[in-house]
Amino acid sequence: MNGSSKTRVAVNGYGVIGKRVAEAVARQDDMELAGVSDIGTDWRPRMATHKGFRLYGAGAEHVQAMRDAGLNVAGTLDDLLGAADLVVDCTPKRVAAKNVDLYRKRGIKFILQGGERHNVTGHSFVAEANYASALDRDSTRVVSCNTTSTVRTLTALKQAGLLRRARGTLLRRATDPWESHEGGIMNTLVPEPEIPSHQGPDARSVDPELDVITMAVKVPETLAHLHYWSVQMTRKADKEEVLDAFRAVSRIALIRMDEGLTALNTVKELMIDLGRPHENLYEVALWGDMLKVEGDELFYAYMVDNQAIVIPETIDAIRALTGTIREARESIAKTDAALGIGLITEALGAR
Repeated sequence: MNGSSKTRVAVNGYGVIGKRVAEAVARQDDMELAGVSDIGTDWRPRMATHKGFRLYGAGAEHVQAMRDAGLNVAGTLDDLLGAADLVVDCTPKRVAAKNVDLYRKRGIKFILQGGERHNVTGHSFVAEANYASALDRDSTRVVSCNTTSTVRTLTALKQAGLLRRARGTLLRRATDPWESHEGGIMNTLVPEPEIPSHQGPDARSVDPELDVITMAVKVPETLAHLHYWSVQMTRKADKEEVLDAFRAVSRIALIRMDEGLTALNTVKELMIDLGRPHENLYEVALWGDMLKVEGDELFYAYMVDNQAIVIPETIDAIRALTGTIREARESIAKTDAALGIGLITEALGAR
């Protein structure tokens, strides 16, 4: 750590996740955004300088190309790493794994995203489940959006003593909205070729005790993912007890069909009305009035914003690796306050 009381954070990759991580870091009073690094020369890195972030090029050739495009570039990624205590790698899938050697050579702590394999860091992170095991580590991997939501909800049930086993069906968005002109699917559904899909095993990389199996299908829309879960509980319980277990987790927001939140687009519209940057839904949006309990069986559904759900987890992972906050509850509360997590419950109530 540097002599300052704030953790200096570098963000490598200024795309869908990187720009959201950078903005979230800038909102924390115990962190300082050292800068962001990218390879692009179009409007996206231009937005970084527009927001007042220091911009760096991944290599000397990228710096030159960016400067030729009229971008104000402070230096290379290597320069940025020299000014930071920790780097969050938000580069595309499989690119980050190639950057690990550089980070280790520089002796800088690093966080990878869920597109990389667990064995690259040897640790996978969800704040509610395993914050303590990340303390003071050199690196961790914030798991994917779908895995994050799975671990969050199942951990809530586990902490309430209600979880025996869980089986989930995931309806996955086809592509990110900003890339929908380049690819995706139309007029079809594409099942993942194997059962279980990778999200179940990935959840066990965070919590090996979870008995969870997932199945997934890609659907022709870009708004968000939708999960349906069937859970066998440890005992019979009533609906209110289950809802209380979910209410105990700040990053699970109970929403209701009877309040007009009947589809993914209506929840996104709510995010706009709440003033969330990029329409970010950081929480798992779980339909409380749809939830059904039959004896020891539980059925529920929720929405996952793949562009936003991992952002608060990344902020907590920064604090865990650097050891600036030792308790998960304290870090989660601090992150939640900075990002406005809790506004959904505040606006709608937690019925």
